[in-house]
Amino acid sequence: MTVTGVDRTGIIAAVSAELARLGVNIINVTQTLMDEYFTMILEVALPEGSSITQVQQAMAELGGAEALEIHVQADSIFRAMHRV
Repeated sequence: MTVTGVDRTGIIAAVSAELARLGVNIINVTQTLMDEYFTMILEVALPEGSSITQVQQAMAELGGAEALEIHVQADSIFRAMHRV
């Protein structure tokens, strides 16, 4: 999952609260600031019985409400895109 947007207080709190509400476990997270832009990459584990589509929809709604770009994709797609 990637999260980008103009930096401000509460981005990590908003994203982690929504993931917790969905029962999604954060496995690993990195974040950085580039000028005034916030970027975060998360590796997450979905709960049993949950679909990536459900998480994508919920995070898209959060992104719209919080003025963030949030992309959720399967680990296999992420690894294929970043293979050297």
